[in-house]
Amino acid sequence: MRRSWTLAFVASLSLIGTAAQAFNPTCDAEATNRKLVGAAKTSFLKKCEKDAKGPAHSAGAASATAAKSGCETQASEKKLKGAAKNSFVKKCVASASK
Repeated sequence: MRRSWTLAFVASLSLIGTAAQAFNPTCDAEATNRKLVGAAKTSFLKKCEKDAKGPAHSAGAASATAAKSGCETQASEKKLKGAAKNSFVKKCVASASK
């Protein structure tokens, strides 16, 4: 029984790796050049894919960071602390992202 679970796990990992390889062959080639295998390769491929998406993808993260900073400033102006501050910032960021 243990062996069948192990085989299923390895098979699922190979499918995940195959999907990542098909998505961006440049990242896969770089991982092969670096002789990465297993978890190191998977991690590298995820980072490579994220970086390949370019600055447009990063712009969303930058705007979210700016919104959070603005919300934290508002919370400080209202002199909120602890859970009240966290709740306010969370709601503020959510409404800013809409």
